[in-house]
Amino acid sequence: MGVPKRSHVYGPVWSRRLGRSLGIDLIPYKICSYDCVYCQLGRTTRKTVQRREYVPLGEVLDDLRRRLAAGPTPDFVSLAGSGEPTLHAGLGELIAALKRRTTVPVAVLTNGSLLARPGVRRELARADLVLPSLDAGDARMFRRVNRPHPSLRFRDVVEGLAEFVAGFGGAVWLEVFLLAGWTTAPDQVRRLAELARRVGPARVQLNTVARPPAEQRAAAVPHAELVRLARQFDGPVDLLVDRPAAAPRGKTAGDLAAVLELLGRRPCTIAGMAAGLGLHPNDALKRVEALRQAGRVRAVRRGARTFYEAVH
Repeated sequence: MGVPKRSHVYGPVWSRRLGRSLGIDLIPYKICSYDCVYCQLGRTTRKTVQRREYVPLGEVLDDLRRRLAAGPTPDFVSLAGSGEPTLHAGLGELIAALKRRTTVPVAVLTNGSLLARPGVRRELARADLVLPSLDAGDARMFRRVNRPHPSLRFRDVVEGLAEFVAGFGGAVWLEVFLLAGWTTAPDQVRRLAELARRVGPARVQLNTVARPPAEQRAAAVPHAELVRLARQFDGPVDLLVDRPAAAPRGKTAGDLAAVLELLGRRPCTIAGMAAGLGLHPNDALKRVEALRQAGRVRAVRRGARTFYEAVH
């Protein structure tokens, strides 16, 4: 079976934070302002802070219309994908168009690196939910973990986060990504907790490595330690641990193209694919095996679990 051209819309995927999330990919693989050691998509191939229309908005909206019609109905439409979404110069226009076309709430997952720019803050203000990240307690660790574009300063990133939260009418859930032996040191956790308090999000969400990272030295924090570290942050605090996937409902979007689009943006287990796309696990496995035999997908072991990812 042939696979159609790559869509700008993928999923729905089962998200630990958003439930069934229909993703919109505004940036080609893998253009980002960071090159995080833990990134599930691998190393950044083009590090930039230049904003421009990386993909045509008309194509994005056409893809979205088709995918919403195909079902299943998502819990969120999420701007995320293969790179940093705030790099797209049409971000605000797209969010406004989404709000006109669907009642499904719009979420934006961002590394927060461009929030020091007033224009970016104004565009993001149209979303319902924004999920930025803060992965380091100081500039030195920022350079080690996020490996940012050389023009980005840690102080500006933190100030941009705080200014955005102060002026935003929706909800902000701040992800703090912890790495064993890196940001679990007492001074780092203390500084991260202080910075999170200063930013003032509605929720703090502690995360750690769950999928194959860009660098093998990026190690997961054990669950018991996450529970202990969570006590240092002001609440509410969530632990982004894997939870049981929702049972499939409604129509499915689980053809080969949809599976490949999903795995091109994030590695998934069979259970994750099945829950997101509304497939029976056996059907998800059949589709993955067809793509694997065609050389489009490969299996990657992470501990006791097997993830599947697209071959770029």
